[in-house]
Amino acid sequence: MKVHPTAIVDPGAQIGNNVEIGPYSIISSEAVLGEDTIVQSHVVIESSVTIGSGNFIGHGAIIGTAPQDLSFSPERKTKVEIGNDNVIREHSTIHRGSPEGSVTKIGDHNFLMVGAHIGHNCEIGNHVIIANNCLLGGHVRADDQAFLGGGSVFHQYMRVGRLVMVQGNSRLGKDLPPFVIAAHHNTIVGVNVLGLRRAGFSANDRNEIKEAFKLFYRSGRNTSQALAEAKKMKLGAPAREFFNFVAEPTKRGICPYRGGSEEDS
Repeated sequence: MKVHPTAIVDPGAQIGNNVEIGPYSIISSEAVLGEDTIVQSHVVIESSVTIGSGNFIGHGAIIGTAPQDLSFSPERKTKVEIGNDNVIREHSTIHRGSPEGSVTKIGDHNFLMVGAHIGHNCEIGNHVIIANNCLLGGHVRADDQAFLGGGSVFHQYMRVGRLVMVQGNSRLGKDLPPFVIAAHHNTIVGVNVLGLRRAGFSANDRNEIKEAFKLFYRSGRNTSQALAEAKKMKLGAPAREFFNFVAEPTKRGICPYRGGSEEDS
């Protein structure tokens, strides 16, 4: 372990092998830092935060502070749990859960760029990219391999499906089904074809996802009718994933399609 003389590390903190802690950083008594993690300068890790191995935490990041929730009581025991091999760049903020016993979760191999904000009780999957100055309200879920463009804002309780691509400076308050491109204000413009290709989806799976998109968004059917029609179709797992997502009960509703093409990439 390499700790700068100006850092403050509580004796109760659990620090793994080969951890580096930079100047003026503060690590609380309840913190757990896995091996080979780098914490740069002026980082604050407060309250109950568990961080896995191989993470990089940039200058000025703040993790585990109280949620921005007027109903929160300081005596509540809540947590942040972060997996392995994440990059959390400068001045990112990650707040702990709000309800008693709850957790804000970040998986593995994620990239949070400068100034990203992860609100209380968010759940971030794996290989998610959250670009500069994105703001995620409380209870937002972002599934694996999503890309959230810089400066975008996400309303509390909304869901972002797998391999969704969000254009920068978007404002989203409704759920985004997997494999779509979202832009502007609650607008879906097409299928993330390029992302599917890069992720190794077969031509057949890509075509089935396009057909699922057409049925749900461009056939003139309402949600119930589209789901009923989808049950009759022989579809592989990715297209079924699309329909399973839109069939789940939701607090926010599903984001509408407003132009573009299912061929968009």
